[in-house]
Amino acid sequence: MTKASARHILVATEEKCNELKSKIENGEDFAAVAKEYSTCPSSRDGGNLGEFGPGMMVKEFDEVVFSAPVNVVQGPVKTQFGYHLVEVTSRN
Repeated sequence: MTKASARHILVATEEKCNELKSKIENGEDFAAVAKEYSTCPSSRDGGNLGEFGPGMMVKEFDEVVFSAPVNVVQGPVKTQFGYHLVEVTSRN
């Protein structure tokens, strides 16, 4: 079964999500941005979600994690929880 590891940043608005994506694209560290801005408890670990398989996350999140290129920040991805920036760190 395919497994992936990913990290994410969760915020309330699409605007904030785009603002943070720009910060990362301009050289700010993903983990540092996650620690400062993400509302998910994973923010303590730089947004790291660990390893998981298909169907273990909400559908919108799953679709990105199992199709996006590795090590490229994706988003905003809207889910029932808010807006995410997602970076797949590995997939096998």
